[in-house]
Amino acid sequence: MKAFLNYLFVFLVTISLSSCELAGGIFKGGVWTGVILVIGVIALVIWALSRMFGGGSKS
Repeated sequence: MKAFLNYLFVFLVTISLSSCELAGGIFKGGVWTGVILVIGVIALVIWALSRMFGGGSKS
């Protein structure tokens, strides 16, 4: 239950960020910075979901 609350907290903080500020920062930094950032965020979300739902079963 504690892990679920931690993930819920991270999720709520993530969606509370202003998307307009994020987009403006990405465009100021350049296209490649934005591409790397988006790939990193997608990888982080996939990793977090796999950890939450039992990715990497232990035999």
